[in-house]
Amino acid sequence: MVTLGLVVAEFNSSVTDRMEEAAREAAAERDADVVEVLRVPGVYDSPLAADRLARRADVEAVAVVGAIVTGDTAHDRVIGDATAQSLTDVSLERDVPVTFGVSGPGQSGAEARERVGKGAEAVNAAVDMVEVLA
Repeated sequence: MVTLGLVVAEFNSSVTDRMEEAAREAAAERDADVVEVLRVPGVYDSPLAADRLARRADVEAVAVVGAIVTGDTAHDRVIGDATAQSLTDVSLERDVPVTFGVSGPGQSGAEARERVGKGAEAVNAAVDMVEVLA
């Protein structure tokens, strides 16, 4: 059984709550155990939480879920780029898979609601990575 940490961004919670549900369902289908869920204010805040989970001996992989919705500026792209790079850095530095189940940037709220399956995709990728690297 693969053990997972899950990071859930609370910003856009009407979407991310459903993403978390999809992530938990995928974990159950894959016979993976979510040993800890850390809720963070927004996607940009997820790398530190992912790093904390990746340091735990009982966590084999970390799945991060969140939704970045486009605003009036390019802020969503800055958040997406910085977060993706930081999560990649955590994965490489800790030698623990950290998967990116974040929808956006460049999406409307309606598009974000259509992409709640990214939560399941993040868990499936995390389990796959643990199996590949075993």
